Amino acid sequence: MKLTLTEFLTLDGVSQGPGSPDEDTSDGFTRGGWFVPHLDEEFERLAATWLGEADAFLFGRRTYVNFARDWPKITDPDNPFAGILNGLPKYVASHSLTKADWNPTTILSQDVPAQVAELKRQPGRELQIHGSAQLAQSLLAAGLIDTLRLVIAPVVVGHGRRLFPDGGAPAGLRLLSNETTPGGLAVHIYESAGLPEYGTYGAEA
Repeated sequence: MKLTLTEFLTLDGVSQGPGSPDEDTSDGFTRGGWFVPHLDEEFERLAATWLGEADAFLFGRRTYVNFARDWPKITDPDNPFAGILNGLPKYVASHSLTKADWNPTTILSQDVPAQVAELKRQPGRELQIHGSAQLAQSLLAAGLIDTLRLVIAPVVVGHGRRLFPDGGAPAGLRLLSNETTPGGLAVHIYESAGLPEYGTYGAEA
């Protein structure tokens, strides 16, 4: 399977708490819900298309707990996301969880990069990460993420956890496509391209 990451970001790179003010208040974060005002039908169509490529999901602990609390309650057959999220296999990387009731879920608690590499060797289309920025950072550093779908909202929140923090591992990316939704969301899709390249502007060949 190909490992893909879908991440919502602000213009200043914050990925924390996009969905509601109380989604993630860790470290005193009080500006959650910044993504919601920019949602529109075009983005929901895109998100449904991406979700339709999934054969399994991979979560960090915090994102898994939030999803497992909310998505099983959504049973509307017309919801384009609930049936897929609730029905497909799920994996959660955690050293603290001892049980996971959002079936079918498997806890990955040992060498997570090695276990994810093994999952990628299984047949299928996409093993998808949604949110889970800290997990994504470690897997990007390990060279395991194949595709990044970065959805950037036109807002600056000023503080909060970032997907690409100072001191993070360098990574080269290749732009595959980009578009903007009517609500102002900038959607950039990249594939991993190894280490970054560097050069000097104006240098002679």
